[in-house]
Amino acid sequence: MTDSLSTTSSTATAATRPGTNPVAPAPAGARTAADVVTPEVVARLAKDVVGSGSTANHAPFTGERLAELPESTPEDVAAAFVRARAAQGPWQATPARARAAVLLRFHDLLLERQAEVLDLIQLETGKARLHAHEEVLAVAVAARHYGRKGPAYLRPRRHTGVVPVLTKTTELRQPRGVVGQIAPWNYPLELSVGDALPAFVAGNALVMKPDTETALTALWARDLLVEAGLPPEVFQVVLGEGPVVGPALVRHADYVSFTGSTRTGREVARGAADRLVGVSLELGGKNAMLVLHDADVEKAAAGAVRACFSSAGQLCISIERLYVHASVADEFTERFAARTRAMRLGNALAYGADMGSLVGPRQLETVTRHVEDAVAAGATLVAGGTARPDIGPYFYEPTILDGVTGPMAVCEEETFGPVVSLYRFTDEDEAVDRANATPYGLNASVWTRDGRRGHAVAARLRTGTVNINEGYAPAYGSVRAPMGGMKDSGLGRRHGSEGILKYTEAQTVAQQRVLPLAPSFGMDDERYAALMSTGLRAMKALRLR
Repeated sequence: MTDSLSTTSSTATAATRPGTNPVAPAPAGARTAADVVTPEVVARLAKDVVGSGSTANHAPFTGERLAELPESTPEDVAAAFVRARAAQGPWQATPARARAAVLLRFHDLLLERQAEVLDLIQLETGKARLHAHEEVLAVAVAARHYGRKGPAYLRPRRHTGVVPVLTKTTELRQPRGVVGQIAPWNYPLELSVGDALPAFVAGNALVMKPDTETALTALWARDLLVEAGLPPEVFQVVLGEGPVVGPALVRHADYVSFTGSTRTGREVARGAADRLVGVSLELGGKNAMLVLHDADVEKAAAGAVRACFSSAGQLCISIERLYVHASVADEFTERFAARTRAMRLGNALAYGADMGSLVGPRQLETVTRHVEDAVAAGATLVAGGTARPDIGPYFYEPTILDGVTGPMAVCEEETFGPVVSLYRFTDEDEAVDRANATPYGLNASVWTRDGRRGHAVAARLRTGTVNINEGYAPAYGSVRAPMGGMKDSGLGRRHGSEGILKYTEAQTVAQQRVLPLAPSFGMDDERYAALMSTGLRAMKALRLR
């Protein structure tokens, strides 16, 4: 049981509360979906999709149909892999530096033409433009990193052989072949092409299944990569329902990259295990932020807004649980709530809104259910708690809940929306234990003026990334370091050496010189064994590894 963090009480359900967040005005002359998604644009982007059927995606800002797209069958998926395999050999034979150079050209094109993809991201996800820009930044950083560092990660490495000098041992990195990638809707640029870039540098071809609702963004990125010099056959795209296309992709892939829910991730892992192919999974999270007694409260409140409500909370690494030390809880809550109520909601293809829309009716239903169930069971609304159909069909105000307890769904289930629960603590050990008391382990945040204290607390949190005095961006943006989840939040890592080496197979090539590893020059077995034993003792004495 936690103490209340607000003197405000509420017995009203989310559906009956009046809206409080202001609406960001649309600038004069702002573009519309009809201006951006023209028939010519759709035809150009979808021309290489391997699909014989027809499907459509929709715009969250209005709920209206956005574009007609090809739909793939399992047979189309198989055909895509045939094309990709034919292209993979010549691509692998291309020098690593030439493969990496494609990413550097893509980096420049992306930054030059970012307005195009920002419009598409907003139209397909409903997020605010500044949050869409986070995707552009993340992909550009990854492209620069692997464009510069990729060949070094892949270069042959010499190792000490079993007999120094006489045994020459080299580790090579061979591409997996054709990678199958299943990408989600919430970050359609970063979690599609952003994850594919190191696979291409490693010499793989790739078949991607982006979510149909955000397929135009992924197709735009593919088009730009082809313009930057990637052979089009190396990057195949299939579209369709996950239960139909997903298993077909796993059946043909030499390695599987998946980002999505933990439930679906388990199914993907089972399918990959049946074929003995590798898999990387970034899955769900119920991420915690700890505000310690010595935190800068104003900075923590501002940081909590970014951590909890970026992309309307539809971010795997966003914060859904706030643990605040009792000595600063009242001040923090007052400042955090004031900033949350002041957030501007908007649906224009322009900068200016602080938060956009949920992606669709399923997310709106989950958010509404979690909030209404919590309030009905005794939780208190500190801010938000209502849908905003006056702005768009799936808008929901950024929401702060207090008094959340175990039986409530919002306490333990991933909401994946603009909802955060507040909890007080008095003991740091208790806060760490409560933060860790979840099946998930993706991201965490610690706020303190004492850097050493922050690092000590971070080391005790069972999450793949921890950010000190920020919500998620520093760890995610530091692309030389690995990023991924512990526990039910996934397997494997993106970024850094692990983010590219996972797309390779290690191959050891050992050359024996002068003498064989066997009795020679008339030596019998016993003398050979004694000689080798003496050699092992000598190597230990010389501290050889």
